[in-house]
This record gives sequence, C-alpha cells and structure tokens, in this order.
Amino acid sequence: MKSFGSKAWILPQPVLIIGTYNENGVANAMNAAWGGQWDMHEIIISMGSHQTTDNLKLNNGEFTVAFATVETATAADFVGIVSAKNNPEKMAKTGWKSEKAPNVNAPVFDVFPMTLECRIKEKIDESETGYYLVAEIVNILCKEEYLAEDGKPSVEKMNLITFDPVHMGYIQLGKRVGNAFADGKKLK
Repeated sequence: MKSFGSKAWILPQPVLIIGTYNENGVANAMNAAWGGQWDMHEIIISMGSHQTTDNLKLNNGEFTVAFATVETATAADFVGIVSAKNNPEKMAKTGWKSEKAPNVNAPVFDVFPMTLECRIKEKIDESETGYYLVAEIVNILCKEEYLAEDGKPSVEKMNLITFDPVHMGYIQLGKRVGNAFADGKKLK
C-alpha cells in the first residue's frame, strides 16, 4: 500500500448548501463539504469565517441545508468560491429562487430535492477563523417527485453528488447495492 500521510479524505463527503438571510433579509448560500450526521436529530458542520457565519448571528442560528445534485453542481460550486462579502449579488448568478422555510428563518432554494431546516445548538472551538456547529434538525422538506413508493425520500432519484477531496472534483452517487441491517445477516 502507498502511504499519503494525514489528509482530509473521508469519503464520501456530502456537498452541503447552507442557506441563510443577511441583515436585509436577502437569501445567501454557501457550499460546505465538511459536515455530517452528529446524532439522531443533529448535524455537525465545520464553518470558517464567512458571510454565512455573520448571517447565523443575525438569525438566531437558524439556517437550511440542501444537498447538491448533478443538476446544481456548477452553481453549488460557485456559491462555495464566491463570497457575498465581496459580491453581494452572487445569488442572482445561480438562478435559484427561494422562499422562507416554514419552521426556521432561512431560505429554501427551489432547485434542491431535499432541504433540512436547522437551528444551532452549540458552537465548538469558536475563534475568529470559525467554529464547528452542532445543529438540531427541526424539519426535513422533500419535493414530492423525489419520494419513493413508501412516501419517504428516494436518495436514488435525487442525483446527489459527493465532493472528491483527493482530485478536487464532484462525483455522482450511484445506485442502491444492498440492504442495511439485513444483508449482513446472511453471514450469521
């Protein structure tokens, strides 16, 4: 085996789009790759110092998290490399429309199949360069066309992408290959 030392190469890494409002109530989005499920009803995201972190202070820590897709990849990358601090009109270039989330003071963007409504519970290691945020999942919204026959969200229908930190790219997640908590029973 070839050794690479310590790298940020946990795979897969979701491409998270964090939605907030600025002081004027204008929707903003940023791309964050370093996040995941923290507990049954909580997520964790590594946050640097961004317009989004400023917006979170204004909105009592309320925000949304959507999952980037093949169809949204270019604009999702754009909101990660362009800051609203330097380009306050950045959202117009994405073409995304938004409406206020039903349960938190944050935008829900029209182009994403599924969105989490979240509220910060805790900030860990907060400094001038950022923090880790632990957030409660208040609600999950999913467009009807992305529901499976059982009425729950169908991950396979969403065309979700993952961040490839090794080669700095995006990869489409694939098809279902097994059944969790079931297939392993074959080896008992």
